Amino acid sequence: MTEPIRFYHRNAIREIEDAPVTRTVLQYLREDAHCTGTKEGCAEGDCGACTVVIGERNEAGGVDFKAVNACIQFLPTLDGRALFTVEDLRQPDGSLHPVQQALVECHGSQCGFCTPGFVMSMWSLYEKHGHEHGCANKTVPSREAIGNALTGNLCRCTGYRPIVDAAVRMFEAPAPKAPLDIGALARTLATLERVDTFHYQHAGQRFNAPRTVEALARIKQAEPAARILAGSTDIGLWVTKQMRELGNVVYVGQIAALQKLETNDDWIAIGAGVTVEKAYAELARHYPELTEMWLRFASLPIRNAGTLGGNIANGSPIGDSMPGLIALGARVIVRGGENEREMPLEDLYLAYQKKAMAEHEFVVGLKVPTRTGARKNLHFRTYKLSKRFDSDISAVCAAFSFIADGNVIREPRIAFGGMAATPKRATHAEAVLRDADWHEATAQAAMLALGNDYAPLSDMRATSHYRLEAAKNTLYRFWLETRPNDPLPKSALDVRAVAAACANA
Repeated sequence: MTEPIRFYHRNAIREIEDAPVTRTVLQYLREDAHCTGTKEGCAEGDCGACTVVIGERNEAGGVDFKAVNACIQFLPTLDGRALFTVEDLRQPDGSLHPVQQALVECHGSQCGFCTPGFVMSMWSLYEKHGHEHGCANKTVPSREAIGNALTGNLCRCTGYRPIVDAAVRMFEAPAPKAPLDIGALARTLATLERVDTFHYQHAGQRFNAPRTVEALARIKQAEPAARILAGSTDIGLWVTKQMRELGNVVYVGQIAALQKLETNDDWIAIGAGVTVEKAYAELARHYPELTEMWLRFASLPIRNAGTLGGNIANGSPIGDSMPGLIALGARVIVRGGENEREMPLEDLYLAYQKKAMAEHEFVVGLKVPTRTGARKNLHFRTYKLSKRFDSDISAVCAAFSFIADGNVIREPRIAFGGMAATPKRATHAEAVLRDADWHEATAQAAMLALGNDYAPLSDMRATSHYRLEAAKNTLYRFWLETRPNDPLPKSALDVRAVAAACANA
């Protein structure tokens, strides 16, 4: 049995029955709906020219909006949701939305190819701050917050200052003449909600979207080779860049139990379906040291779509989430059939793209220890080295932690990405640190021991020599920031902060 894909777009409910399972939202917009404002630039979720906004009904009965990349999202994942593009911002009398008008006034567009994507990222931010709906508690984000919201949008000709100026000005403008009716949209989306698994099929390829973990387990047990799809931020590229056939797909983005994010005295429990953005927001609340990694993890549209569970299950040696989570002592929960089991996150990875999971098993969630008890004295840092500050893949990703017992190191944990075929702990360096006094000689001895832990490869991002030296230097920076006497603040070691201070001197 197959059912049509149902979603809200252009003021109406759309039903699609004849699209391939892996047809992208961008292809639908440009080729089927003839909404050509949305552009294709990179087809891999990097440039942001294809940015659209997805609306989804929340538990409070409202609607959450998030900017995502249409080029790598598959059309069936829109089922039950709302889709907004730059065409939707035009007012009934033909006038521009305040977001668009601000870009005109601030000269924020030249060739215009990237502009629709910027408009939609800005509109998502505009909605988030309540300015469309007469909100009494209006807030205006800082220029830094605006910059963070635009990390997924690249411009080749205008430069970013006038675009950020426009994002500031849009909050000063009068509200649009015909603001979006959130209540009506929420009621419409409620009519699209499904109770049971959504089944869609085209040309013999099946797309199933279960609503419960139990239903997912049954599907995977019956068909272990079925491809699990979450945020599509990696699998989408398999289709758009590698032209791979995915086979049958099981979409986990509609399983409420996998969206849970709960914290108790001992653990931060993160369901496998929680987006990277929401997961890091909670993790950074407990571990502020993760804030920069959160903001540098890909871009906001990727974090809005991608899931932490998907990043973990992918097991890429250059995945940015794993080193920090391993250093914190995270544990992963996997399920196969009726059975669940739990293991340290580092034990999940056996070799390149090989994990300690049977084919029918899947990641259910993650547990990260809270900062309680002896862990109140936890020293923890993460560092990302990449050619671009925003929206770039790491050459080296480092994470360090230990519990300070006076000046003595307890329970050291060091993990790196980009240094081996898997995210990997530095057991030799940890052995040097364990129960030692935390002073410079200890740090230097551990730096030398890293050579016994890793023999990194050379590739387009960095040479083997660079990676090993960079890994040692991140450990030395960790020492400088956490040494018992006169630890250096981040501002004294951060290149961007130092450059900004020099510029303002």
